[in-house]
Amino acid sequence: MAHPIKHFKTITKHRHKVIVHCFKAGIGWQGLFHDLSKYSPTEFIPGAKYYQGTRSPNEKERDLFGYSLAWMHHKGRNRHHFEYWNDLNMQSHRYEPVPMPLRFITEMFCDRVAASKIYKGKDYTDSSALEYYTRGNARAKMHPSTADILEEWLNMLAEKGEKETFAHIKEVNRAARKKKK
Repeated sequence: MAHPIKHFKTITKHRHKVIVHCFKAGIGWQGLFHDLSKYSPTEFIPGAKYYQGTRSPNEKERDLFGYSLAWMHHKGRNRHHFEYWNDLNMQSHRYEPVPMPLRFITEMFCDRVAASKIYKGKDYTDSSALEYYTRGNARAKMHPSTADILEEWLNMLAEKGEKETFAHIKEVNRAARKKKK
């Protein structure tokens, strides 16, 4: 049974949390465009069809078919996903992870924290995003420099809380922008 209203509410609530986090992290303008592809028919229809409320509908689609077309569409259009950042290495002739730009690592962090808040609900703690990350094998699939930054921030969130972590990330982004000038 499809749940288009529940799915719409979930993705919109998530998106709004990411936007708030992006402003706290110093990339507010970028946050305004977060996950707009989730409203496209390619992603929204499977999202409503496989909606569960406690985890991503992409996981249910993957359980059923061994892959998620909605996820493949999403990761190919949203640069805050480390899976987007794979390219052909001309020496090895294999697709390998490449370093993510800082602003997309920042958005990825904001996305992970917001997703943890949505899916964990009242059980969310500042350690939730780190716990989810360490249960998976994302590090093995992303460039080491990207993983190092993400892990530093997830650990900081778990140890020092949101206020200090977002202040730190905002300063890192501010310094990176100044360095570019």
